[in-house]
Amino acid sequence: MRILIYGINYSPDLTGIGKYSGEMGKWLAGQGHNVSVVTAVPYYPQWQINAKYKGKLWHSEIIDGVKVYRCPLYVPAKPTSLKRMLHDASFLISSFFVFTKLLFLPKFDVVITVAPPFHLGLVSLFYRFFKGSKILYHIQDLQVDAAKELGLIKSKILLSVLIKIERFIIKKVDHVSSISEGMIFKIRQKAERHIIEFPNWVDLKNYYPVANKAALKLRWGYEAANKIILYSGNIGEKQGLDGILAVAKKFIDRPNVKFLICGTGAYKPKLVDLARQMNLHHVDFLPLQENNVFNDFLNMADIHLILQKKDASDLVMPSKLTTILAVGGLALVTANKETSLYKVIAENEMGLIAAPENVDELYQKIEEGLMMDDSEMRKKSHIYALENLSIDAILKDLINNLS
Repeated sequence: MRILIYGINYSPDLTGIGKYSGEMGKWLAGQGHNVSVVTAVPYYPQWQINAKYKGKLWHSEIIDGVKVYRCPLYVPAKPTSLKRMLHDASFLISSFFVFTKLLFLPKFDVVITVAPPFHLGLVSLFYRFFKGSKILYHIQDLQVDAAKELGLIKSKILLSVLIKIERFIIKKVDHVSSISEGMIFKIRQKAERHIIEFPNWVDLKNYYPVANKAALKLRWGYEAANKIILYSGNIGEKQGLDGILAVAKKFIDRPNVKFLICGTGAYKPKLVDLARQMNLHHVDFLPLQENNVFNDFLNMADIHLILQKKDASDLVMPSKLTTILAVGGLALVTANKETSLYKVIAENEMGLIAAPENVDELYQKIEEGLMMDDSEMRKKSHIYALENLSIDAILKDLINNLS
């Protein structure tokens, strides 16, 4: 098929939606499909345009056999709610010009539109009006719901308009997909229609268990006997990462327990400053790790933290969970009992669960994780990844759905 992937993030992004879109494009091209991408210049998760792309406007390049059309956009150094809206709108406008050009080229059989930003579906519908392509609207994050629940948008009128636009898109596209049962349930409340379950995956060739944790800890400057509590991913508001510092303070007299926060994001400078003010010498900050060492880096950790704020706990299925499961990691997630995240962890017995925004319970669960024999739980995590998260199985199933 001729397939177009349309989304604001794409390779070489190392985390989040761009990581998955990049892997999807590479896989589809490897299967013989003719794949193109309309996306922005890389900026995530640093919220800073990649040095290689600075000063460039509209241009194209080839990545892993995929033709990638790059569009300029506004990237705020400190993304507030208003600046995020302007950021998304700038890409909507700049990408529209590329779609106007694509009207004069051979049509794509399928346009895979990745949300957020949710309003990219409007441009896809514009393209379909003239070319007749099918649209798969893939919802990675319920952006409007998250903005409402987290109080990022105060205006009831604006929220009402955004909800109506989102509902219009969901009703009009040919196919809708999302990454979890909880997300699918919420989408069906907006529009009663069939939703394809299209979960995030993991490349099991690159992520797998490594036995010798002691040697890995030495590689990153720790002692073999240290216990490493790791958070790796985007450092943003919705994760509630200040809770890590509150818990770390409870371990301040136990130098053997180290907290490691790895990644980048808009909230990182504030978090680093807060750790300094609290005199937390056993909390370390590292930048995102490169792909060629990331498997070993994840294997080093004794406990992996997946933290989210209470109101966001079923609006976003954490993408970092897939790689943690693949390496047989011991995940400690914060989730409410009624959420799909809670259910998948509890039903498969592959991690520890604490209530969101509850420092005392998070502390207790870390203590439990440090004391327990976690070998069986780690084994179940890896088996779940092998049976449910293979990129080959998930994308083959998607192609069957589209065909």
